[in-house]
Amino acid sequence: MRLQFTLLLACFVTLAGPIAGAGSPGTIDELRQRFTVGGESVPPNVFRDMGDGDLADSGSIIVTIDVRAATGSNLYADPIKRNGAWVAQRRASPGDKGLTEEEAYRYIGMTANKLLVVITSYSGGGSGVFYSLHLLTAEPARAFDGEGKPYERLNLTTIRSVALGDRWNGDVRIDGNAVVVTTTGGIPAGQARKPSTMTIEAERP
Repeated sequence: MRLQFTLLLACFVTLAGPIAGAGSPGTIDELRQRFTVGGESVPPNVFRDMGDGDLADSGSIIVTIDVRAATGSNLYADPIKRNGAWVAQRRASPGDKGLTEEEAYRYIGMTANKLLVVITSYSGGGSGVFYSLHLLTAEPARAFDGEGKPYERLNLTTIRSVALGDRWNGDVRIDGNAVVVTTTGGIPAGQARKPSTMTIEAERP
């Protein structure tokens, strides 16, 4: 009887697969708490691809990236540097090798309803540095790897982006399920920006 129970339990564990995030590198809790995967910073250029670098379109076209696959990948292999709370990544501009693109972010934290809040900046190599506020979900998802083996993705999805403007300066804080953005300066179109505060509800669609 005990042998039958042991075999039944072993079959259940095999069919169920590994428990999400249990002891695996780069868990969903790590991503939500520290915005890292296996101790490595999420590559800033994922935000370039999720809309920051596409200034010609009004909305993001790529909205979800598997940050477990992205972290340490060849696609996002450009050097990552920290400057205080900011994490930045540079590369030569594909359109003009004489210019240098830079994408950077500052992770603010997680709201009460588990949405992630990130401030980003993007420069295409000119004088403009464009800031955005991103509200994101971070969720595990089951898939298969290249060998057909079960694989757990860490999907980062942007559900709302708010343009803060060129050379924005200010502060962002989380208050429960609200994000409070205080603008203290900036130079949009050559004009000094007046100090202001706005509150954004961090809600799921």
